[in-house]
Amino acid sequence: MDLVFWIPALVAIVATLLAVTNYNPVHGLLYLIVSLLAVALIFFRLGAPFAGILEVIVYAGAIVVLFVFVVMMLNLGDAVVEQEKRWLKPRVWAGPAVLCGVLIVELWRVVWPAGATHPLSDAVIDAPHVGVALFGPYLLAVELASMMLLAALVAAFHLGRHD
Repeated sequence: MDLVFWIPALVAIVATLLAVTNYNPVHGLLYLIVSLLAVALIFFRLGAPFAGILEVIVYAGAIVVLFVFVVMMLNLGDAVVEQEKRWLKPRVWAGPAVLCGVLIVELWRVVWPAGATHPLSDAVIDAPHVGVALFGPYLLAVELASMMLLAALVAAFHLGRHD
């Protein structure tokens, strides 16, 4: 059994469930970041380092920052300030911190495997392969995803606008 695959998979499942079931949007975003980092580690393990790097940069970085901006645009007033003060307590960060710690240990095992002299996978998917796939057979899917993100941003702007 390959623990370098199964532990991040379990972390991704748990963090995704916590992100979806959490009532607090900021806490949900923290668990979403942990889930995306776990998926990136799975990509690294499966021999797709470029996809793993894109997962971290694009999704865990840019998309989650976009979500944070949407949460900020939906400002709910002065009552939010007291709630934000409660979010700064260490117990709020305990769940994401533990899951990130597990991912760091697994990343250490992936990057420096004990006694292994072989690569992680036989086939490595690099940037040219991803580019050919994105601008080849998956061009329509990429364009539809970008239009959906734009529509979500416009909808969030109109929902958060104060008349």
